[in-house]
Amino acid sequence: MAGGRRPAGLALGWGCFLLLCCAAASKLEISMPPVVEVEVGGTARIECNFYIPENASYTYIDWFYVDRSNKQVRLYHVTASGVLEDDTDYKKRLSLGEDKALSISAVTLQDPRTFVCQVGAGSYGVGENSTELSVYKVPTTPEIEPNSGGISVHSGKIPEIARCVSKNSFPPPNITWHKNGEQLHAQDNQVTMPSTLTRESSGLYTVSSALYAPVTRQDRHSRYHCTVHYWLRGQQRALDSQPVQVNIFYPAENLKLKVMPSSTLVKEGDNVTLVCEADGNPQPVFSFFKKNLDEWQDLTSLAEPDSGILRLHDVNKTSNGTYKCQSLDLDDLSQIEKDVDLVVNYIEGVHVKMEPSSTLREGDSVMLSCDAYSPVGLKYQWRDDKGKKLVEGNQLFVKNLTFEKSNTFSCKVMAPSVPGLEQSKKVSVAVEGKPRIVAISSPLYVRQDEVINLTCKAIAFPPPTVQWSINGTAHEYVDNQHVASNLTVRVSHDLVRAGALCRVSNRLGVSEERIQLVVDQKSTAESQGVIIVAIIVAILVVAVLGAVIYFLHKKGKLPCGRAGKQDIARNTSI
Repeated sequence: MAGGRRPAGLALGWGCFLLLCCAAASKLEISMPPVVEVEVGGTARIECNFYIPENASYTYIDWFYVDRSNKQVRLYHVTASGVLEDDTDYKKRLSLGEDKALSISAVTLQDPRTFVCQVGAGSYGVGENSTELSVYKVPTTPEIEPNSGGISVHSGKIPEIARCVSKNSFPPPNITWHKNGEQLHAQDNQVTMPSTLTRESSGLYTVSSALYAPVTRQDRHSRYHCTVHYWLRGQQRALDSQPVQVNIFYPAENLKLKVMPSSTLVKEGDNVTLVCEADGNPQPVFSFFKKNLDEWQDLTSLAEPDSGILRLHDVNKTSNGTYKCQSLDLDDLSQIEKDVDLVVNYIEGVHVKMEPSSTLREGDSVMLSCDAYSPVGLKYQWRDDKGKKLVEGNQLFVKNLTFEKSNTFSCKVMAPSVPGLEQSKKVSVAVEGKPRIVAISSPLYVRQDEVINLTCKAIAFPPPTVQWSINGTAHEYVDNQHVASNLTVRVSHDLVRAGALCRVSNRLGVSEERIQLVVDQKSTAESQGVIIVAIIVAILVVAVLGAVIYFLHKKGKLPCGRAGKQDIARNTSI
């Protein structure tokens, strides 16, 4: 067999077939693949397998291609003495393998031709076969662009859904359209898919297609994609674009009006939001109204623009009523409306009744009754001035009233069915009585001539007056039914002897108490001891100075005479 080594790329099936075939043949046989496919820019390898009886050798091997005029143009002439390459357009891109297979590098769109292998075998004659070289280019993944302006279901003509483009393919591909995974087919006056095929300067093809189809409101969820189809190695292949959705415009069919929070739990002082929602696209124009008697009051100016939201701040019982939301679709001018009742729960008219209502004295008892109005059930609770709960219910009985006990109470009114709805009312029970001195600064330890503060504190109602038996600077402080007086005075022998009388009075009586002043002997003795110590220290200082002066005079370091004596006198004076 000439060219006896099989090419490395030859399939095992081809090898077995040729062995069986050639074993039975008695003449020169040439076998070549009918078609070789290669991508643009790649390398095409065309094999030529032959069988010569009795293991004879070939005389020559020639490679040709068939030009546009159907004429064979030689590429190679191979003999035992060498290889001759002809001068053709392929010269710089050709090569021969050891198995005499022809390789063409950097394949272009101009290379698809018929290539012929011719083998001469002397007495066994000449044989030849051919291969069709097919060139392809896989297209780019198709790019899809949906209608950017949106599509109305009431469009007067069949709208364009999307456009699809795939570039740089060879041979020409084609495009199909799909909706929700199902392929679409053209229908008269309904679905159309016009396509355009353009050959670029490179020789590659660009294919584009548009999809025109009617839409309904259900298509707001539809997903569209396009697919480019091409052939490769005898099989049809496909590339899908990304799926896209199209903005579909359709009128509202349903309208909802909600109260947030729930209408049954709204209480006075709350902020309430009315939310109007429609299932149209785009959102319709919303208007809000409130029913007053038989007329509707327009509240649209209070709503947030283009939002379907109306906010009511600090609502009260006048906010109760029926509210209506109305939607207007600008595409077909259709209207839908929905209403809702707003219930504002409230408490009003909280008041406290006191029995007896006449003036109360210490030791008396009183019954306090609390009442209020609300459209919902109420619960009452009494607390003292510190917030401590006293009793449940709307009545509070207080006995043995005194000045010392707190006589301020609070009635708390609550609506259990509406969390947070409550009001409180405070009441102070006035207890009358003559003054009673509750604190006085007696006995008070003092020192002679010091300035002191005398304090007298009493409780009474009506408010009492405070008088002192001595003169001084007085300051009064009143706290509820308590009155306190501070008197600033200087301690004298008369004050210590007589003391100070605090007299507190109102129209119901008088109370008085005397402050006893006691001289602090220990403090006086200590003061006298300090004075004696100071005198002794002064005497010692004078004695020491005199001794120093005498010593210096004896040593002659002090001047004598009148001037010296004057200096000494000055230096020794204390």
